[in-house]
Amino acid sequence: MQENIIIAASETQSHRDSLVQPTWQQQLSHAIRDPQTLCDRLGLSHDWLAGAQAGHDLFDVCVPEAYLNRIAYADIDDPLLRQVLPLGEEAFTPHGYVVDPLAEADHRPAKGLIHKYAGRVLLIASPNCAINCRYCFRRHFPYSDNSPSRAQWQEALDYLRSDTTIHEAILSGGDPLAASDRQLAWLVEQLESIPHLKRLRIHTRLPVVIPDRVDDALLGWLSATRLQKVVVLHINHANEVDQAMVDACARLKQTSATLLNQSVLLRGVNDDVATLATLSERLFEADILPYYLHVLDPVQGAAHFDVPDSEARELVARLRDHLPGFLMPRLVREIPGKASKTPL
Repeated sequence: MQENIIIAASETQSHRDSLVQPTWQQQLSHAIRDPQTLCDRLGLSHDWLAGAQAGHDLFDVCVPEAYLNRIAYADIDDPLLRQVLPLGEEAFTPHGYVVDPLAEADHRPAKGLIHKYAGRVLLIASPNCAINCRYCFRRHFPYSDNSPSRAQWQEALDYLRSDTTIHEAILSGGDPLAASDRQLAWLVEQLESIPHLKRLRIHTRLPVVIPDRVDDALLGWLSATRLQKVVVLHINHANEVDQAMVDACARLKQTSATLLNQSVLLRGVNDDVATLATLSERLFEADILPYYLHVLDPVQGAAHFDVPDSEARELVARLRDHLPGFLMPRLVREIPGKASKTPL
């Protein structure tokens, strides 16, 4: 009898353990990080493996389970798969494709800080990402030189304090939400102590790829700050917007944050009118406003995603026939040395 009780108790505990949702940190640590596992999990032909390995050798694959579950099985043309599957084409480097397409190295007055535009600065709050998007313009970024310790952050914070024309701090990365909530709460507390700062902007893909990242700890420090809050999500296709992501965005809205989205126009992912229109509609259903539609930054390894400017302009012109003005993203390119994004 005693043995039966022990066995029953053990089985009950095992059942409870199986029902425990992994934390976002656990989900991130268990992300797929090799191309063979990615191909095997998605039922892809091993014909793709050599190219996937070649691309992985240039820029590591990283795909969390929550994102993998939205990718169609055995469909090499799935638009979400296209964003994360390494290809041999990444080794091709056409003229004009460089490691620093935005010339950010010219605008780093302090470790972890980029100051390109008037009135706002960008802070590299984390060198890490939850997903490695193959078109990433910072795939070659020297994060090891731009990941300040708390002591080293003081130089960047002093820079902000000394320039009263700066009104907005933008947390970037990597993905800023890959940092711990303890670190982010500390950093935001430092920022809100600077009187002339008004806004906090966070550019992130983590609520998209691991929706559980929007937990109570994040909501706590984000709700508490006096700064106006803007969260810019990076969503390129309507299939990325599942119910878990919608729920995460609803939690973010409870902090009084404004939710915007910027997309990258990518060959084979969203380079048609119907896909872009569906994306805008789906975003608005999730209480997110379309913001920018970027053409591809010419970073080495991503040339196969390029959509020429003339084609991009035509797509957006036709998109206007399908959407109200408030759902139209603004087609832009970032040109090094310009004072702002350049409309196309």
